Amino acid sequence: MDKQDKTTLIVFDGDLDKAIASFIIANGAAAMGKKVTMFFTFWGLNILRKDQVVPVKKGFLEKMFAWMMPRGPEKLGISKMNFGGLGAKMMKYIMKKKNVATLAELMQMAKELDVEMIACTMSMDVMGIKEEELIDGLKFAGVATYLGEADQANINLFI
Repeated sequence: MDKQDKTTLIVFDGDLDKAIASFIIANGAAAMGKKVTMFFTFWGLNILRKDQVVPVKKGFLEKMFAWMMPRGPEKLGISKMNFGGLGAKMMKYIMKKKNVATLAELMQMAKELDVEMIACTMSMDVMGIKEEELIDGLKFAGVATYLGEADQANINLFI
């Protein structure tokens, strides 16, 4: 595969608006025939969390992290003017009114377009996130895997 046929994104942020932008870019590149890799690290992992609590063994600090962080795409706030969740609700309302795909729909579209989604195992360890707590269909790897993909891509984005 030619370098021009690959795109990589580091999804570092877990804000709703940045997550939506990440998936719109990924889906657009995949629809253009590019191989797309999304590498979710630190707060970006919250996008991939299942919305229901999954029973896994955790230490005290891991439990605190899990309790404090949003659980999945429906619980994410926006980066500016969130106002305790009101901003995210307003954004979702406007998106629905304008027939813009939801984050969950964009994520499903990415799966259908064979976008590779990688959860950073080091970030998972630091934040106490277990594989069972994340959505199905992910790859679990470290930074070397992402760098290998990025080295072969002509577009590399950090969101």
